[in-house]
Parts: sequence; structure tokens; C-alpha cells
Amino acid sequence: MAKEKKKGKKKKNKLGVKNSLVNNINARKKKKKSRSKKKSTISKKAYKKMQKGWKK
Repeated sequence: MAKEKKKGKKKKNKLGVKNSLVNNINARKKKKKSRSKKKSTISKKAYKKMQKGWKK
């Protein structure tokens, strides 16, 4: 007896794409849906500190 593959719908998120970081980013770009700086969750000080650790 061969195993049958389930044929179901792939789960999609609010943007209508499969859940993955890249898909979410691209979907937000297409819909021109950006988050304002006001709603940012990271402080300027913390961001600058984080940037120092990035390799150039």
C-alpha cells in the first residue's frame, strides 16, 4: 500500500502569501504597506549599537 499525499490548501497569511520572511517582505512591497517610524520597536541608540556589529 502506497502512502497517499494529502492534497490540501497551503496556509497563507493576511497578505495572501505562504508564510516565510522573504514572501512577507515582497508582499508588503507589492501592496506598498509599510510600517511608520513612529511604530518602530527599536530605539535609535540600540539600532546604532547593532550597526557597529555589522561587517562591512
